[in-house]
Amino acid sequence: MIQEVAVAYRPRLALAMGDAAGISPELTAKVLADEGVRAAAEITVIGEERVLAKGARVASVSLDIDVARDGEPRPRRAGRPLLIDLQHCDPAEIPLGEISEASGRFATVNFRRALAMAAGGEADAVCFTPFNKAAMRLVTPGYDDEIGFSAEAIGFHGVAKEFNVLDGLWNARVTSHVPLKDVAGLLTRQGILDNLRLTDDALRAAGIARPRIAVAALNPHAGDNGNFGREEIEVIAPAVEEGKRAQIGCDGPFPADTVFLRARRGDFDAVLTMYHDQGQIAMKLIGFDAGVTLMGGFPFPICTAAHGTAYDIAGKGIAHPGAMRNAMLLAARMAGREAAAAA
Repeated sequence: MIQEVAVAYRPRLALAMGDAAGISPELTAKVLADEGVRAAAEITVIGEERVLAKGARVASVSLDIDVARDGEPRPRRAGRPLLIDLQHCDPAEIPLGEISEASGRFATVNFRRALAMAAGGEADAVCFTPFNKAAMRLVTPGYDDEIGFSAEAIGFHGVAKEFNVLDGLWNARVTSHVPLKDVAGLLTRQGILDNLRLTDDALRAAGIARPRIAVAALNPHAGDNGNFGREEIEVIAPAVEEGKRAQIGCDGPFPADTVFLRARRGDFDAVLTMYHDQGQIAMKLIGFDAGVTLMGGFPFPICTAAHGTAYDIAGKGIAHPGAMRNAMLLAARMAGREAAAAA
């Protein structure tokens, strides 16, 4: 569980409401009603008043927030979140639990506005309740993931990667949304080293003074001295050694079927895996309802729950807010530390 941290500066979070056909409206309502989240940051929600009101009814929570229509003066009372109502979605027109262009457009518009706020200095971090990629593609053909969308939205040309965080354990990965058959050919010494640097930076930004990073092997039994593949010998191990020379606290490559056991017992703060499911399966088995996805490398933190839109339980009021709560608290902690460092 991400713990609340008292900071002198109260960071400003822009929270984009996600897919209106899933659990995002009720999750948004639940985190806005959470006293710990409200205390951790000054929250501005980007979305639609009618959608949020429906989410609050489903979640059985009462919201104490201010509301401003888009373009109107924005009231800001201490401790109260502010909803910027874009008036762009009638919840009655969103088919619950189904992929639709309307739900994708709702999420896309909200996310783009939240990113613009952070890029323009109006927010210190961005969070969003879950999206559905298929719905987003109906609005933005070629949409791959939130990293590419965010980079395009703010004109970012640097390196950004996705991290998963759960109970103090971080997972980073060298390749992500690519076919498994392509992974080995995409692994390079420089690529692994770049990801080690980015992981080290992200951990330090989150308050871990001396990160310890385990690097997972690609092949079974870490290649078994070349019997099951030579990527460990020719690519991964040399990158780890170069990382050590750069003063990064890293070690490996370790067999992927045991490295998370070592990390869970406290030997490491993070595991750098070679492909998407190598780490995602382990992290979601450890705690599906509490994991956080962080997009690191951008000029500001971008966080969300590690789970999806859960169309199968949408509208039932049973969506667990733990992961989204943790995402908000991690974003607040990182943004607060960055602001303090800048000051």
